[in-house]
This record gives sequence, C-alpha cells and structure tokens, in this order.
Amino acid sequence: MKQSILFTKTTKEIPHDETSINAQLLLRAGFVNKLSAGIFTLLPLGLKVHEKICNIVREEIDLIGGQEILMPALTPKDIWEKTGRWDSFDALFKLEGGDEKEYALGASHEEIVTPLIKQFVNSYKDLPIAVYQIQTKFRNELRPKAGLLRGREFTMKDLYSFHKDEADLDTFYEKAIVAYKKIYDRLGIGETTFLTRASGGAFSKASDEFQTLTEAGEDTIHICEACHIAINSEIKGTKAVCPQCGADQLSEKKAVEVGNIFKLGTRFSKAFDFEYMDEAGSKQPIVMGCYGFGPSRVMGTLVEVLHDNKGIIWPESVAPFKVHLLELNSANSEVKAKTNELYEALLKAKVEVLYDDREQTAGEKFAEADLIGCPWRIVVSEKTLKENKVELKARSSETFELIDFKEVVSKLK
Repeated sequence: MKQSILFTKTTKEIPHDETSINAQLLLRAGFVNKLSAGIFTLLPLGLKVHEKICNIVREEIDLIGGQEILMPALTPKDIWEKTGRWDSFDALFKLEGGDEKEYALGASHEEIVTPLIKQFVNSYKDLPIAVYQIQTKFRNELRPKAGLLRGREFTMKDLYSFHKDEADLDTFYEKAIVAYKKIYDRLGIGETTFLTRASGGAFSKASDEFQTLTEAGEDTIHICEACHIAINSEIKGTKAVCPQCGADQLSEKKAVEVGNIFKLGTRFSKAFDFEYMDEAGSKQPIVMGCYGFGPSRVMGTLVEVLHDNKGIIWPESVAPFKVHLLELNSANSEVKAKTNELYEALLKAKVEVLYDDREQTAGEKFAEADLIGCPWRIVVSEKTLKENKVELKARSSETFELIDFKEVVSKLK
C-alpha cells in the first residue's frame, strides 16, 4: 500500500486525557480513533492488526474442534431473566424496542448460546460440541480507562463447550489451555504470559486466567518461574504457593488479563432445561465450559509490552505490514524509479509492504516508521543506490545492514 493514499495521519501530540501507553501510541500512529470514553474506531492500520490477531485465534480454536458462529448482539430480556442476570448483571446496557419489549446489548452470550445448542442436541451421540464467535461486546463500565484495555465496547472471542459429564469437559478444557498457549506464543508474548489461577466469580469456585506481565496491568500475580504458572492475588484466604509444584517462593508482578476460561458446570443448562439422553436412556444435564479472549484488549496489551520511546514494535505475526519501504530524495528520478521497482517486486512476492512515497524529509519518514512499528524498514536513497544496495533494518534493532538490491525480496519472503 502506498502511504500517500492512506487517509489517516500520524501526530506528535499525546492525547491529554489518555495516560496509558497503548492509547497514546495507537492514537498517535493512526491505528485507532477515539469516539468517546471506552469507545474506539479501528482505522485501516488498526483493523489489519486486529484481524490478524483474530485469524490466529481462529486457526488454533478450529484445531481443537471449535466451530465459528455469529450470534446477535441485541438480546431479549426474557432470556436474561431465566438465569437471573437481568437484574444482577450491573454492566448490561438496557434499552426498549419499538415493540415495547426490553433488550440488552450483548455483554456475554451464555444466555444466547445455551438455548441455541439445545435445539441440536438430543442424545450423548451429539456431544461434545464447541462453538465460538468473534463479536463486539458492550459493557456499561463506569470508569473505562487504559485505552483498549478496559472499554465500554470491545471485541471478544467467546467459546462455549457442551459435554455429557465433567470428565469430558476436563479433557476439552486441557486442550483449550494448550490452544491458548499457542496463541500467545504466535503473538510474541508467550514468555511473559502466565496461566493464572483466579477466583471464579459467580459461575465457579475458580477460573484460569492468562495474564501478561506489564506495569499497565490492573492485577497482581504471584509467579512460579519453574512451572510458568501463577496465582492471582485476588484469591482470598489462599496461601501464595504454586498450585503445581507447591513452591512458596513466588515473585510478585503486575499483569493484565488477556484471557479467561472457566468451567460453567450446569449453571446455564439447568436454567434452560437443557438435557440429553445418556447411554442408559436417562436424562442428564449438559455440562458446559466457557473460554474468553479479547482481540482488541490483546492488541492494546501488545503495544504496552512491545514498544520503546520511539513507538510501537509489532511482532511480525500481527503487524499491519511486514515492511515499511522509505523512498528518500524523491526529487531524484532514479531513486523513485528503483523504489517503485522494489515495491512492485515485494508485492509480486506477496510481501506486505507500506510504501512511504510522500514528499517528506528523511527525519520525518524515519520518525513515522518507528512510531507505526512495522517489523522491517527498507531505505532507498541516492547514497545506497551508488552501491546498488538498500538499507535494511529490523524495528527491534538499533543497527542496519546494506544489502544488494536484488537480494531484498528473497531475504524478506
């Protein structure tokens, strides 16, 4: 993509009302636009990152048997009343329809998915089932903050699994943990993301969170470095010992939750009279699990973790473009021609490239490239072309190398 046609612009100004690093950098670099507190528009660069995160999630969840669906965001009051959450879920956005009935914007989808799957299950032969969606969620946060980390409108991958018994749920639950770990590895934060034992809230005695280390996090976790797992400090009355090896020498660090999974049991299936016929011909309640992951929150977390004083450092797996190609001395026809030639060659080789073909100073182009944070930067100038070379630099590195013009494409494929 040529940067001259990208309608968004970067800015040097730091938004006065945004103190979080992710909000500052994403706004300045033109990835998102703020509409209101906790409500953001994903701009072209931001949407590219978001969709790459979603596609990684899809690939890993599909591998463990998840089937993607898309449920309504507008949900009727009566299904929330069946579970008692119309009055108890204080984050619901409620509204009245033209039919004088009341509705809620989807904050969570247990109430929708449970009666949905009930229509397709009769016996144990129909189980297990796992369905998921990637959809916008709405929660009436009183104090939205920290950019994409806590908003009123955000995206969520919510996976729901349905089983004949606890043993079957346990088997799938362990597969989900493995899938989540693969996701974080592919996102470049696997080493700093810990499976964390936490309280289960209203649904279960305990849950498992995935927490990524960052000073921007709202949680404090106690980490067992040997086992690479942790305990959330919110668990009351629990001694800080590793749940796996029993070690009590745990390190205390700040972290942000980037995933949350828990066993629902029969909490929702009983509310909707969701039963199946077992092998003996007896009716049994369905056992459920829930597995959450917030792509937009993870996008913000990546920026919190992967940045320097110049801007964002995107991992290659989710960067908006793999390469930022800079043309310097654009008045020189040879420089322009050679840069265009390289741009076309990269496109032909299916290398995602953002081509800064604008008439700006070298300093301005370097600063914007660092702010946007593509993994690789290529510079074509009069100086490099004298040796028929280009300057290649990794965003995460302070040094560059000069490589032969003809070798660029093969090096980046």
